[in-house]
Amino acid sequence: MVNPPFEVVVVGNVGIDTNVFFQSEGPDFSVEANFTENIDVLGQAGGYASRGYARLGASSAFIGCVGADYSGEYIKQVFDREGINTSGLFIDPEGTSRSINFMYRNGQRKNFYDGKSHMKLHAPLDVSTQIMAGTRLAHFNIPNWARELLPVAKNAGAVIACDIQDVISTDDPYRIDFVKMADFLFFSSANHGDPSPLIQAYLQMNPNLVIVSGMGERGCALGTQNGVQYFPPVNMDVPVVDTNGAGDALAVGFLTSRVLEGRSLEDSIIRGQISARHKCAQRATSGCMISKDLLDHYFMEAK
Repeated sequence: MVNPPFEVVVVGNVGIDTNVFFQSEGPDFSVEANFTENIDVLGQAGGYASRGYARLGASSAFIGCVGADYSGEYIKQVFDREGINTSGLFIDPEGTSRSINFMYRNGQRKNFYDGKSHMKLHAPLDVSTQIMAGTRLAHFNIPNWARELLPVAKNAGAVIACDIQDVISTDDPYRIDFVKMADFLFFSSANHGDPSPLIQAYLQMNPNLVIVSGMGERGCALGTQNGVQYFPPVNMDVPVVDTNGAGDALAVGFLTSRVLEGRSLEDSIIRGQISARHKCAQRATSGCMISKDLLDHYFMEAK
């Protein structure tokens, strides 16, 4: 049942991740068998983001596809249980999307993503329009079908945030629609030593953007018309064990603080980084995104 308005509508990928934790430093391809710990988790960008907003108390809905299979039903049950509206779930005939993540001992990963048929699917426009009505924030990931809902979010008057993830080149035509329609843009600098050239290129495409680039253990960069600011990482006395969902947690913490609570850009960056750092300390789960009380506690310590 569609019951708008929602504070946040997340549009994007959800699926099951199999996280493969190595007992040694990494795989030994010279032998046939490696001993690992393999853990399945509800994941991918839409999974982490939706559960993150729910943990912070925002009324939220999810638009995305699952398979008519055990995994798809499991995802729906989890979202329903956590108060995330699932009226926008539609069926991918090829099944629920999957990821395999090779997890190294320092918490870093190598991702192998199977998006099933997301390149040729189409979200139901009538239901999506109903879900978007009156929402304050539309948080987009970048499956191909999601670009068709960018005008729907714009017509609904929503603030549009797009996470274009691990960018390789700003010339990538796949991401241009998302860049041009966004109010807030997020990307990982995992493939770049310095995100500043990418930030400047994206501001040339869309001068009104506010851009946040996660830099992992090096901190975070914020880009606006006023230039690029670099923020050091927050200090938290917890280990880094799993970086899956860190970028999603950064975006959720930042956007909740900035868009829903009206905090300053600087405070929102700190709160986003706290959210990401907390996620990195949680192993093989999207169910332990940071709560509002814990985020407020760490934020007071950071200030």
